[in-house]
Formats: sequence, C-alpha cells, structure tokens
Amino acid sequence: NEIGIYEMQQGGLREVSNPSEILISQRDEALSGVSISATLEGMRPLLIETQALVSAAVYGTPQRNSNGYDAKRLNMLLAILEKKCGLRMGMQDVFVNIAGGLRVEDPGIDLSIVASIVSSYENMPIDNKICFVGEVGLSGEIRAVSRIEQRISEAEKLGFKTVYLSKFNKLPKSKIGLKLVEVGKLDEMLQFLFG
Repeated sequence: NEIGIYEMQQGGLREVSNPSEILISQRDEALSGVSISATLEGMRPLLIETQALVSAAVYGTPQRNSNGYDAKRLNMLLAILEKKCGLRMGMQDVFVNIAGGLRVEDPGIDLSIVASIVSSYENMPIDNKICFVGEVGLSGEIRAVSRIEQRISEAEKLGFKTVYLSKFNKLPKSKIGLKLVEVGKLDEMLQFLFG
C-alpha cells in the first residue's frame, strides 16, 4: 500500500499494521476543537485527527497558524465560514493542527477542518465516533471526493458510527454498516452538528 509505518519500542521497531490507531489520540472526555477525517496517503486510507483553537484576537491583527495543513486553504475556509455561514471569524485567532506531525494536501479533509474550527468557536465538542470526508467549495458547497468507499471502510473498521460526506458522492449499493449523513452545503452540516 505504498506506505509503511513503524513504532520504536523497547525491544526495537514494530510494524504498525493499522496506522490510523496511532494518528488518533485516545481521549476519555469530549473536547471541543477536535474532529476526525479520512484521508488518503498514496493508496492507503488513513484516519487523522484535525485540531483547531479559536480565540478572540488580543493583539490587533488576528493570527492564522496552521501545522500540517495549507495556510492559504485555511484562510479560504475561514472566509467561507464568514460569508456563507455568518460566523464572525474576522477578529478571531485561529490555529489548526494535524495531529501526529503529518502534512496533508488532500482537500477531502476540508470538512473536518471546518468542523474542528466551528467546534472550538462554539466550544461544543463533536462526538468522537463521527468521521468527516468532503471538500469545501467557495460557495459553501460540499464537493465529492475520490475513493470514498475506501475512506468509509477505514472508518467502519475503526469503529466509527457516522460519516458526514457530500451528497454528490455516488456510492455503490453495497452494504455499509455505519450511518451516512449526506450534505450538500456547509451550513446544512453545521446545523446538523451544532443546531
């Protein structure tokens, strides 16, 4: 599958057969600003944790910092949230991080980034059994992503119960053992999540 991940242990290196297990933190309490997305690394689907911290800007110009995610894309998503969803992001510091030190170029994690940002902004945690897959377009539409079946399969394998995805992804009529929430617009998804 093009990628091999190993973990250094006391007895030496051990192969991590399921890389998603080390890329998602284990939590015993619900935290705001955290969500899970299914991405692709080469041919291999991975579940990753996206984190965001939103707080009022105190030093004039708001900060926009991103680790592991394109800063220009982050600015675009913040503009969409402001214009299409009515969230006042203009005077907020926004920090985004992809856990595990990964650098992700896949636009299919946009939905997870937005969910993390709004979760932190509203200080409302997201259920840790929800996974997000979707690209966000400039008009706030949620666009289909490639190889959606593999992404859903990875989420199902790790015990997730719900996947938010674009209604424009055409899924085969195969048996899928988790709940799919198909949405077309960003504000529709945020209504489902945060009311």
